[in-house]
Parts: sequence; C-alpha cells; structure tokens
Amino acid sequence: MEQIEHSYRGLSLLMNLNWDRLLYGATIAFALAAGAYVGTLLN
Repeated sequence: MEQIEHSYRGLSLLMNLNWDRLLYGATIAFALAAGAYVGTLLN
C-alpha cells in the first residue's frame, strides 16, 4: 500500500510539472483533427 501511495504522489508530481506539455499535445491533436474535418468538407 505504501508503494502505491509513493507512486501515486510521484505521478501527481509528474502531472503537475508536465500539464502544459499535455495541453500542448492535446491542442495539436485537436488542430489536426479539425483541419482534417475541414479538408473533407472542401472536397
């Protein structure tokens, strides 16, 4: 149980440090999907 708590705190710290990178990746994925959708409308 102690190991799970330590790994959870480590994961939480990692998420706190890298939330902006996740947001950046999600924004790029959304932009690519939106571009593909608009591309299908124009064809």
